[in-house]
Amino acid sequence: MNIERFVTVGECCLLGGLLMSGCGGDTGRAKEANDPDEQAWVALFDGETLDGWTAKLQHHQVGDNYMTTFRAEDGVIKVRYDGYSDFGDRFGHLYYDTPFSHYRLALEYRFVGEFMPDAPEYARLNSGLMFHSQDPRTMPVGQDWPISVEFQFLAEEEKGQPRPTGNMCSPGTAVVYQGQLDERHCIESSSGTYPKGRWVSAELVVLGDSVVRHVIEGAQVMEYTHPQIAGGVASGYDPAQKKDGKLLDEGFIALQAEGQEIDFRNIRLLNLKGCLDPEALNYKRYYVASDPATCRY
Repeated sequence: MNIERFVTVGECCLLGGLLMSGCGGDTGRAKEANDPDEQAWVALFDGETLDGWTAKLQHHQVGDNYMTTFRAEDGVIKVRYDGYSDFGDRFGHLYYDTPFSHYRLALEYRFVGEFMPDAPEYARLNSGLMFHSQDPRTMPVGQDWPISVEFQFLAEEEKGQPRPTGNMCSPGTAVVYQGQLDERHCIESSSGTYPKGRWVSAELVVLGDSVVRHVIEGAQVMEYTHPQIAGGVASGYDPAQKKDGKLLDEGFIALQAEGQEIDFRNIRLLNLKGCLDPEALNYKRYYVASDPATCRY
């Protein structure tokens, strides 16, 4: 008999405190090891399916991924138009099903393939990541862009001509930039220009309704504050969803499809909101916002 497998509670107590957590009438459990500084990044994309994501395209009901516009292949989320006869203003977004407020989100993107000839010219080699977005289930069939903030991705159009990426665009929103409320639809970042076909790393840092930072290839290229509902650009929305002046402190994230084929991979999120009690098993020193309901002891 393997005696190591059959130690009784009484025998455990005779070990002189070496196995304190197992003594007594309740064997209990060892306290989980927790490194409060270890970053708990979570993959939002499993590399094989779109589980946990929901598509919403203009002129289609939420959940209708028309012609498999968004697809998971080869460890990549792809935007493809090979099933389309025409673009038909089917501006699309693929939403992660959980909203967030304070976080870092990292991904890589590359522009590939074709541009739909009847899509608007500004959408050529143009895509993005929407955040602090309204719930796609609140969007009417005819709404084009969600009320949200966009981390805009662009690629080089003309050799040698600057076309920065990592910009901020604001469908139905505005931000405070350089100390002033700025209602321009897009504000250019300080990033470099990257060609079609190259993987580009991007990171978004979002601290509720206070600070937002854009990072491209490891360098911060933009910072602004106080994202809020305001302005135009988005159309076809339910007026009840557009309360101008309302600060945006959380919302959904979404990958964009507006006529240009593109790939996304390595989509990861580090939640910065969590348990701030140092006695909890899941306390992290890097949390910046409290969520007591998540504490585990």
